[in-house]
Amino acid sequence: MDLSYTDQELAFRDAVREFARAKVPADIARKVLEHRRLEKDDYVRWQDVLAERGWLAGHWPKAFGGCGWTPVESHIFDEETAAVGAPRLVPFGLNMVAPVIMAFGSPWQQAHYLPRIRENKDWWCQGYSEPGAGSDLASLKTRAVRDGDDYVVNGQKTWTTLAQHADMIFCLVRTDATVKKQEGISFLLIDMHSPGITVRPIVTLDEEREVNEVFFENVRVPAANLVGEEGKGWTYAKYLLGHERTGIAGVGASKRELATLKAIARSERKNGRPLADDPGFAARVAAVDIELMALEATVMRVLASRGKAPGPEASILKIKGTEIQQALTELMMDALGPYALPFRPEAMGGEAEDAPVGPEYAAPLAARYFNYRKVTIYGGSNEIQRNIIAQMVLGL
Repeated sequence: MDLSYTDQELAFRDAVREFARAKVPADIARKVLEHRRLEKDDYVRWQDVLAERGWLAGHWPKAFGGCGWTPVESHIFDEETAAVGAPRLVPFGLNMVAPVIMAFGSPWQQAHYLPRIRENKDWWCQGYSEPGAGSDLASLKTRAVRDGDDYVVNGQKTWTTLAQHADMIFCLVRTDATVKKQEGISFLLIDMHSPGITVRPIVTLDEEREVNEVFFENVRVPAANLVGEEGKGWTYAKYLLGHERTGIAGVGASKRELATLKAIARSERKNGRPLADDPGFAARVAAVDIELMALEATVMRVLASRGKAPGPEASILKIKGTEIQQALTELMMDALGPYALPFRPEAMGGEAEDAPVGPEYAAPLAARYFNYRKVTIYGGSNEIQRNIIAQMVLGL
C-alpha cells in the first residue's frame, strides 16, 4: 500500500507546521525541549491557543464540533506540534472519555460535556486502577449504590494522573456484586469538587507529584451521569482503552527525542571524538531509529485501514511505542554519563541553578529516565498487551 502523503495531506502539514511555529509559546517550548517540568498553566495555555483556533478537538467528528480530521491528519498534527516543543495534549478528556460519551453517552451528556472538553473548560482524570485492581482491573471494589436520583460512591482509586488539577473524573464503579465481576461494573462521570472526595499525592521516584490517590466517602453522583447502561461499564472501558493505547505510541514525540539524542551524541566526546562516531553507540542509536521508522509505518497502516474503534493492533502500537520511549531515555543517560546523575541542590551546598555539573541539558535527564519506567505499565502493562495479541490475533 502507498504510505506517502497526498497533496491535500501535505498542504495540511504545511498549515499545521506554520501555525505551530508561530503559536506555541516560547517559554513552554523551551521547557518541553529541555525536559523541564510543566505546570498546569503550561498545558492550559497551549490548549487554549488550540481551542481558539478550533483545533483542540480537530480529530473529533464534525457532528460533535470537531474538524473531522482523518486519522492521517491527526497523526500529522501530533508530529508537527511535537517537533517544535508543544506539550502533549492532556488526553483524558479529549481522547479518552470524549469518544465514550460520543458512542454511548446520553444526548444530555453529549450536549453538556463535549463542548466543555472541546473549549478547554474542564480538566478530566481517569478513575480506573485501585490498590487491589491494576492489571486485573475487573476486580475493582469501589461501590456505587443507587439512592433515588443519585448514586452514592464509596471506595478508592490510585495512580490517578494529575487528579490534583481535575474538575471531573470518569470512574469505573461496582454497581452489582452478585454477577460475574465484569458484568457488575458501571461507568460514572463524577465532579471532583463533590463533597466526600479527597485527593492525596503519591510522590514518585523523580520527586514529582504526577499521580495521586483519590478517596470517595459517601459521594453523591446524579444518576444522569451514568454513561450508557448500568452494568455495561466494562464494555465502555475496553472501548476507551483502545483509544488510550493507540495514543501512547507517541511517534511524534519520539521522533523529536531521537533528534535530540543525535544532537547530544554529536556534541559529547569519547576518547577525543564525537560520541556519534563511536561504532557501538552509533549502532544502538541506529537500532532505535529503525524501530521508530517501523513503528511509524505500522501506525500509518493502522490509520489507513481504520473504520472502527481500535482493536488488538492498539496493543502492538502500545508495546513498541513505549519500548522505544524507554530506549531513548536510556541512551540519553548513557550519552551524558555522570553528568546525568540525579542531584539535590541542598545536598551540594548551592542553589538549584548552580548545582548541576556539566551541560545544563543533562540535569533533567535522570528524572525523565525514572519517570519513563512507567510507560510500559500504564494503559495496561505490556505483558497484558502481549496476552491480548496472543488471544485476539494468534488465537492462542
